[in-house]
Amino acid sequence: MGAEQDERKADGGRPRRRWWRWLWRIPCALLVFSIVQVGVLRVVDPPFSSVMALRQLEAWGQGDWAYRIHYQWRDLDAMAASVPISLVAAEDQRFPLHNGFDLDAIEKALDHNAKGKRLRGGSTISQQVAKNLFLWQGRSWLRKGLEAWYTVLIEALWPKQRILEIYANVAEFGDGVYGVQAAAQRFWHKDAARLSAGESARLAAVLPSPRRYSATRPGPFVQRRADWIQRQARQLGGPGYVE
Repeated sequence: MGAEQDERKADGGRPRRRWWRWLWRIPCALLVFSIVQVGVLRVVDPPFSSVMALRQLEAWGQGDWAYRIHYQWRDLDAMAASVPISLVAAEDQRFPLHNGFDLDAIEKALDHNAKGKRLRGGSTISQQVAKNLFLWQGRSWLRKGLEAWYTVLIEALWPKQRILEIYANVAEFGDGVYGVQAAAQRFWHKDAARLSAGESARLAAVLPSPRRYSATRPGPFVQRRADWIQRQARQLGGPGYVE
């Protein structure tokens, strides 16, 4: 009788053990998937980003079936030299120097926000690539944790030029307009290689809120910011700073 009870107990524990065995495999599989995902995109140009896909779904969810994403890939060396330096001057001036996280910028942003001023982010270009390419918009701890993980992978597996190249191609410069090439054609009917320093600066100037600001009809804020970006780009040493 006692032996039968022991056998039943053992049998009852097997499904639970199998459940736990599969449960710990899920995060391991996701870990491996993320590493492979980032490794592949070192050499394969992404056909779209998660932010693009979510924006398209959002439009369809609102009943806007005519909405289309504008996205065209361009290699970094096929863009005007003023483009990458403008992006770095506007968003992450220590980009060539940090390992994906700029602790000084984060500290300054926290101090700035604590004073009740307009919210300022401390994200690097690497962090923004992680968010735009693989994740979603928002401020949850889950997203921030995944963003940090992807940022570590990006910095470990991609050279800085690749990070900047993907950023220039997946950043949003207008509602549904992603990447410098799509923006150049949509706004000025020209190729990204023919963008002027002023046009590059205006594209970088709208990045805080591309659906609110316009690179082609810049208001006072965008124009002041574009002028500041051009000054900063010169002070950093011009295009050679990011080469």
